[in-house]
Amino acid sequence: MRSHLLLIIPVSMALLFGSCVSKKVLKGEQLRYVELQTQHTKLQEELKTCNDLTIENARKKALLDAEIENLKKQVDFLKENNNQALKQLESLSVISGSQAESIKKSLDNIGAKDAYIQDLQSALNRKDSLNLALVTNLKGAIGNMDDKDINIKVDKGVVYIDISDKLLFKSGSYEITDRAKEVLGKVALVLKNQPEIEFMVEGHTDNVAFKGGAALLDNWDLSVKRATTVVRVLQNQYGLDPAHMAAAGRSEYKPVADNTTTEGKAANRRTRIVILPQLDQFFKLLETKK
Repeated sequence: MRSHLLLIIPVSMALLFGSCVSKKVLKGEQLRYVELQTQHTKLQEELKTCNDLTIENARKKALLDAEIENLKKQVDFLKENNNQALKQLESLSVISGSQAESIKKSLDNIGAKDAYIQDLQSALNRKDSLNLALVTNLKGAIGNMDDKDINIKVDKGVVYIDISDKLLFKSGSYEITDRAKEVLGKVALVLKNQPEIEFMVEGHTDNVAFKGGAALLDNWDLSVKRATTVVRVLQNQYGLDPAHMAAAGRSEYKPVADNTTTEGKAANRRTRIVILPQLDQFFKLLETKK
């Protein structure tokens, strides 16, 4: 009888400890599952954002491709007409010097126009690629932040960074918060890696009249002060070149939402960083080549 008891006790203890270990393992796996689900959801959201941006760029590129294709058809039409003219002239016994020179100039102009189209297409493709890379880098630097507080987008080839006033400033103030400095530091890091970029910082308010005071008179003053505060932080704390920055106040006159609702007012109180397009490369393409 005693030998049976000695046998039963170890078996029972093994089962008891085995059950405890299984519960701990199960709980750990459950926590791991929740963590993986959260990561999965976050990755799906990031993928959707990238897909939306890709679709928008594809739409714009399709419009430009259509325009370029139309120009190519015009070039082909002119080439065909000139080829027919040359064939007709070849059948004549005499071609005057002025006629030959006129034909040569016409063909040269067609070649120049064709080269211009190719240059324009290359410039547009390069610009789209740079904007996409810039937006991707900005979103990667800022991380998983609430879209209500910061929004990065591309509209008509221009990159916009909208930051809500509750993230940057206290109500009715142009004194910047510590949290804002952290966000601006991340934005500055991306912009500093592309020193050729020029940008404008715009201050925006809702339509609630500012009471004014010793330093500020109205919403115009408030929006300008907020813009210059952000510019100073980017220059003095993060070393961005002041020659590549501009500050502007828009007051309440460029709303992005309806000022009759609380949510609309909150959306309109924002600071916007506008990445200015590099127009000089397109102006060079438009210059008459001598």
